Amino acid sequence: MDLVKIHTGERLGKRIIQQRRGSANPRYTALSHRFKGEAKHPPLQSGELTARVVDLIKCPAHTAPLAKVSYSNGDKGFMIAPENIYVGMDLSIKRNEIKEDEISFGNTMPLRKVPEGTFVYNIESVPGDGGKYVRSSGTFARVVGFQEDKVIVILPSKKTKLFNGECRATIGIVSGGGRLEKPIVKAGNQYYKMSARRHLWPSVSGGSMNAVDHPFGNKRSSRKAKVRVASRHAPPGRKVGMVAARRTGRKKR
Repeated sequence: MDLVKIHTGERLGKRIIQQRRGSANPRYTALSHRFKGEAKHPPLQSGELTARVVDLIKCPAHTAPLAKVSYSNGDKGFMIAPENIYVGMDLSIKRNEIKEDEISFGNTMPLRKVPEGTFVYNIESVPGDGGKYVRSSGTFARVVGFQEDKVIVILPSKKTKLFNGECRATIGIVSGGGRLEKPIVKAGNQYYKMSARRHLWPSVSGGSMNAVDHPFGNKRSSRKAKVRVASRHAPPGRKVGMVAARRTGRKKR
């Protein structure tokens, strides 16, 4: 049957790369067996704890270094390391009685207990989720105000966001801030950097592909892009680019 199609000139289609990435193909699956573990705040039921930094490690799943900590209740875990942290340092995780000298880098507490103007990171979205915001290397957020049971925080994107006052955060700035200043130098370094998390690289535009590889692919010419608006009822392999666009082209004033 396939030979007949080739002989008659019909093109045999191919799943585009967006579709192939959705499968459980090892090429696109993250190498989670190399990850050290989750970096998050301890559970809320743990109460008030002290933690000692046992080691500082690098995890492929995180852009920032991780601190391996041992809690006073016997548990062990990982936290995102702030600047100026060192092995053997004692940290505190508290919710209620917080002294003024405990408001220092590395300590974790609810946002309602953090003074205005303090730098924080690894902020919880919901109390007890372990931290979701501001986790990349070199980033920090700032507490700028309080509103009833909410806390106003400026994120690294300069956007202000309201958080529940019970959401926990760690004081300080995430370490590893100079990561992006180091030049990549050559494509091989970028390849290994991206493949550590199975990110797609290099990213090739659909217009530079052949017709069998992408709907935008076209003939071999200097202008080979065949960009078209995809219908809402188009098959999955065709829905790329502008899908059911209401209008196209430049707006006329």
